[in-house]
Amino acid sequence: MWDPQQYLRHSGPRLRPVRDLLAQVPERLPGLPHARIADLGCGPGGPSLPLAERWPEAHITGYDNAPEMLREAGKHARPGRLDFARADLAHWRPDPDAHFGLLFSNAALQWVPGHQHAFPDWLAALPSGGTLAFQVPGNVEAPSHTLLSALRNSARWRDRIGTQARSGAVLTPARYADLLAPLGPRGCAVDAWETTYLHRLTGTDPVLEWTKGTALRPVLAALADDPAARDDFLAEYAAALREAYPRGADGTTAFPFRRVFVVAVKR
Repeated sequence: MWDPQQYLRHSGPRLRPVRDLLAQVPERLPGLPHARIADLGCGPGGPSLPLAERWPEAHITGYDNAPEMLREAGKHARPGRLDFARADLAHWRPDPDAHFGLLFSNAALQWVPGHQHAFPDWLAALPSGGTLAFQVPGNVEAPSHTLLSALRNSARWRDRIGTQARSGAVLTPARYADLLAPLGPRGCAVDAWETTYLHRLTGTDPVLEWTKGTALRPVLAALADDPAARDDFLAEYAAALREAYPRGADGTTAFPFRRVFVVAVKR
C-alpha cells in the first residue's frame, strides 16, 4: 500500500538525488533523438519528468508495481513520449525489441533484495554506449531505520509486525562497481559514489512524516484494520524520533540521509 500524496510531501528533497544522478548520465544515448528509456520504480511519476525534460524526443516508459503510484503517474503521460506500465522489478527484464538506451532507477532497487543479480540481464539488453544508472538510499543504519526495526521487534509488536532489517539489500559503491565493471563483451565504465544529504525538515514530527511515505508503509498497511494500535505505534515511534532528531534553534529538524549512486556505461 502506497500513498502518493504522502510520498510527494517531500518531493523537493526526494527530487534532488534524481537530478544529481542525471547530471552524471551521458547526454548522448543510443538511439537519439528517439532513444528508449526505462524508469524502473517510477513511483508517482516524479523521476520520469526530469528524464523527459533532458531528452524531450525520447520514448520513456515508467515501470512500477504499485497501482496507487501508477494512477498518479498516469497524470503525466504524454502519448508517444511518456507512458507507464505495471512491473515487478524483482522479475522485470528488458524486452530486446525495445532497444533501451538507458535504464534509470531512483530510490527503488532497495526494495528488491538481490537486485544485483539482474544486472547481467539488464546490461546484456543494452547496446554499446547504453547506460544503467540508479540511486538507492543507504541509510538502513540510521536512527530512522534502527529505531523502527527495534520497535517492530519489541515485545509488544513483534508477533504482529516484527521483521528483520534488510541491512544487505543495498551494497557499497565499491561493490556495485566490482559487479558491473566486467559485464558486457568489453565491460562497463562505472562511476559509483555516495552522498549524505542534510535535509532541514519543518513541521511537527517531520521525520515521522517522511518515513510515512516510505519505510513506514509496511507497518501502516499491517495495522490498517486497527486504528488504535496504529496510533499507539506511531506515538511510540514519533517519541523515539524526536529524541534522535531534535529540533534545532532555527525551528528545523536536521535529517541526514545517505544515498548510493551508480552510473555504468556499456563500452
